[in-house]
Amino acid sequence: METESFLAAFYTSEIGFANVAARLVVAAILGGILGFDREVLSRPAGIRTHMLVSLAAATFTVITFELIEKGQAEGAPNADPIRVIEAVTAGVAFLAAGAIIQGRGKVHGVTTGAGLWLGGAIGTACGIGAFSIALLATVLGFVVLTLVRFATDAIPKKAPPPKPQSD
Repeated sequence: METESFLAAFYTSEIGFANVAARLVVAAILGGILGFDREVLSRPAGIRTHMLVSLAAATFTVITFELIEKGQAEGAPNADPIRVIEAVTAGVAFLAAGAIIQGRGKVHGVTTGAGLWLGGAIGTACGIGAFSIALLATVLGFVVLTLVRFATDAIPKKAPPPKPQSD
């Protein structure tokens, strides 16, 4: 009997295992779609990185709901779920900042960092079950990363300012 309850813990959840599985799978897929552009451009944070960020954000969010449900079942006072969103955003911001590199007067990785930030938001949305928000954010993010890039590439750019002469 004890073995059965131990094994049951692997496929049960306070909010339903199928519900959790759907949220995590959708988060990973949508994060991967967002990372596709970065992968095509051979950027350091591609499909797998975006998938992991989105999946991690969704996992933290689902864990929050699990904790709230367990706490309510045990008569604990209400938890503050906004703290998880704050933690996810702080963690993703740290990761995104690491993708930004400055050197030789140029900054690289800002778009990748922004994509990771959006991947975290998409994962958080999936974690709370807001799939329509997650899907819309993914579509808009993909449009920005792909279609808008073609438009911005067509815009004539000013030549960079001359480098100061060293004496």
